[in-house]
Amino acid sequence: MEKETRISHIEVEERADNAPKFRGYAALFETPTDIGGMFIEKIARGAFTDALNRSDVHALYNHNDNWVLGRNKSGTLTMREDEKGLYVEIDPPNTQQARDIMELVKRGDVDQMSFAFTMQGGAESWNDTSDGLPIRTITRVGELFDVTITPRGAYPQTNVAVRSLEQWKASQKPEFSAAPLALRMKIDLDLRARKIS
Repeated sequence: MEKETRISHIEVEERADNAPKFRGYAALFETPTDIGGMFIEKIARGAFTDALNRSDVHALYNHNDNWVLGRNKSGTLTMREDEKGLYVEIDPPNTQQARDIMELVKRGDVDQMSFAFTMQGGAESWNDTSDGLPIRTITRVGELFDVTITPRGAYPQTNVAVRSLEQWKASQKPEFSAAPLALRMKIDLDLRARKIS
């Protein structure tokens, strides 16, 4: 059960009547993303529905469990799917860590968001494209572990996806039969022998 991560955008929302909050999209639907030059990935609308109903999700800084900014179970992390993607709103704690991150986001030094997930129990499909890079469409995320604010998106962890890609490619190859090849070689040799004689 390996995790995969993806990157999006985060910002600070400040209202006169409320404390500042982080808000943004942890994932964007139907947006093709190049994953390390290996494949294109899209997330289908509704892909998070099941995971949101069952996952205990934390809002973190840089996927670090020591930097907790919110949690859906406690009501300090709100997530919902809309037409655009997986919308996230974090009500950060009154801690020095959270204030420091808030300042970094306000300044624009930190402006990315990521999410960690697994495909175990999820669903995906693969399709060919004309440019050679296959498209992976995630139709259902297995489990959502965290949404995170991060200064620089880490290289996507794609071990699971690559294995899935390899399995799909293998399934697209026609069955190889040695008999027809042997027959073709025999015919070719017979024709050559006739030309020589």
